[in-house]
Amino acid sequence: MIIRGAVLEEIGRPRPYQESAPVSISELDLQPPGPDEVLVRMEAAGVCHSDLSVVDGNRVRPVPMLLGHEAAGRIEQVGPGVTGLSVGQRVVMTFLPRCGECEGCASDGIRPCVRGSATNNDGTLLHGDIRLSRDGQPVRHHLGVSGFATHAVVDRRSVVPVGDDIPPEVAAVLGCAVLTGGGAVINAGRPRPGESVAVVGLGGVGMAALITALAVDATTVIGIDAVPEKLAAATGLGATAVYSPQQAAEAGVKADVVIEAAGNVRAFETAVAVTAPGGRTVTVGLPAPDARASISPLGLVAEGRSIIGSYLGSAVPTRDIPVFAGLWRAGKLPIERLVSSRIRLEEINAAMEQLAAGAAIRQIISFEDDHQQE
Repeated sequence: MIIRGAVLEEIGRPRPYQESAPVSISELDLQPPGPDEVLVRMEAAGVCHSDLSVVDGNRVRPVPMLLGHEAAGRIEQVGPGVTGLSVGQRVVMTFLPRCGECEGCASDGIRPCVRGSATNNDGTLLHGDIRLSRDGQPVRHHLGVSGFATHAVVDRRSVVPVGDDIPPEVAAVLGCAVLTGGGAVINAGRPRPGESVAVVGLGGVGMAALITALAVDATTVIGIDAVPEKLAAATGLGATAVYSPQQAAEAGVKADVVIEAAGNVRAFETAVAVTAPGGRTVTVGLPAPDARASISPLGLVAEGRSIIGSYLGSAVPTRDIPVFAGLWRAGKLPIERLVSSRIRLEEINAAMEQLAAGAAIRQIISFEDDHQQE
């Protein structure tokens, strides 16, 4: 079938991205689903730093590549051998499929799937196949999803079904921002009764961590970011207090659980610095591979503090997405308030620039108009 999608043509083009236009909107050929795969009609997709990290070269992937990994839609076709999923179901896409057989999958979310990580790096689906092409040439899949398109073929282990009561934009954000940020709180940080939580970096993932900390009744929830508008947004979501990194240092802010969600060295160092004695620093941001931070090992030992790396929020999507959906249904997790704007697919380069400038929390691509024109 012929689909429309956002294809990264070249890595590392200069900013502003709306001028250099690294991403093109193209017509592509999409093969039908093979064994253990499903065809999904996209409804909504979120623009995330993991997309930007490929555009700016922090995460080098093979190109051309159809971007997008935080998305939701409805199943239109199931391939041979697919069980537990049916046509018409709304599904959340997850960007790290789990084979269920490797040592990573046996770690209860602590370690990534070995096979899923390898195929994500290669730009293929979990079986190693590529279902996308343009003018007879293959186009790679982004993190097993390629959600910036009207349709996608994905492995059945890249989707988790949710109820029809979950709106598409909420379902999309569940698959990355909430799973990563919220998972970092409940799976890695695990605040105990009476403990405080601080979040450094208030983008989509950081804000998801913040509202999750509020949902699990952390005593104090602190937001830290250099952008005043994000601090104001965190206050509106219920943060107990907000600070710039400099203000946090001057005030001697400390918290028992600190989530670092910015993906840069300064944010990581700030997160370590504001972690209280006996506390846990959980880092979920993805800095450049050559980034290096400076911390005091003595401080870790003398104060009994720990640093925890958490990929995808140390989550098992089939276990955790229903938990977060339940918190949303109960009115405890206002995911829709993380959406800073709604855009069309054609606005993707401008959206990347907004993200790079730190001016957006979650921009959501809606495919409603695209499907009306089909």
